[in-house]
Amino acid sequence: MSGSAHHPSRPSPASTGGRILEHRQVAEATFRIRLACPEIAANARPGQFVMVKLPGRNDPLLARPLAVYDTFSGPDGSPAGFDLIYTVHGRFTQALCREPAGTPLAVWGPLGNGFSPPSVDHLVLVAGGIGQTALFALGKQQLGGAHDGGEQAAPRARRVSFLWGARTAAAFADVDDFRRAGMDTHLASMDGTAGLQGTVVDLLDDRIATAPADYQPDRTAIACCGPERMMEAVAAWSEQRGIACQVSLETPMACGIGICFSCVAAVRDEDGSWDYRRTCVEGPVFNAASLVWHPN
Repeated sequence: MSGSAHHPSRPSPASTGGRILEHRQVAEATFRIRLACPEIAANARPGQFVMVKLPGRNDPLLARPLAVYDTFSGPDGSPAGFDLIYTVHGRFTQALCREPAGTPLAVWGPLGNGFSPPSVDHLVLVAGGIGQTALFALGKQQLGGAHDGGEQAAPRARRVSFLWGARTAAAFADVDDFRRAGMDTHLASMDGTAGLQGTVVDLLDDRIATAPADYQPDRTAIACCGPERMMEAVAAWSEQRGIACQVSLETPMACGIGICFSCVAAVRDEDGSWDYRRTCVEGPVFNAASLVWHPN
């Protein structure tokens, strides 16, 4: 896997209204929302995000970025909309979780550069916390079970594994989505209530010890999303073993289109120096080896 993906012919982000079709709680303080929005569903690539705002409200004033978790088609097979999954932790999500089906939302996207399609036998998706939201569409695409630009994607990976770490079993949302899509799914929880007791890095250690042939550097790639410290640890784990790794940063964003420069990340240049890059435009997906995790 290379660095952030680039799509020169990618359509301009659409600013549109997304009507809520379904809204339900799927885990502890975690909700899944389905929006009718064919324009964004037709163009979204794995790893991209949308900006969402409650129309007619000034508190909170700014929109919030949410990863496109999945897209769905209408009865005629054409793209019809997409799903988002979010946790409640601030004013925006506290307000959003109370909105019923039928409510219109202001939505624009898809935004950012997504994952670069890997050419490997084994793709390993590694999530921490709510990081699964950026990874599900990638796993489906690699197994040929998702649409890419309105057409059925061809399978790219022989096998996709999904490793997910969280605090407790109550934090895991819709895990069966990954299993039904054909991904080999393993969980880790800090309190031991689901899967392996420990972190998702402990889970990586467990999987490579159990099946070392499945993690050969020239045949394996990792895609990761979650809390920054967790992604840094996964990046180090991958580098030590010579396994290519991309990470999707969860940097807070204000505009989503590169104007405000509030979401910058430190990224190395080819000459070894580094500079700040806008996560919303050059990212959110970066080659893990290019990131400077502690620039100051």
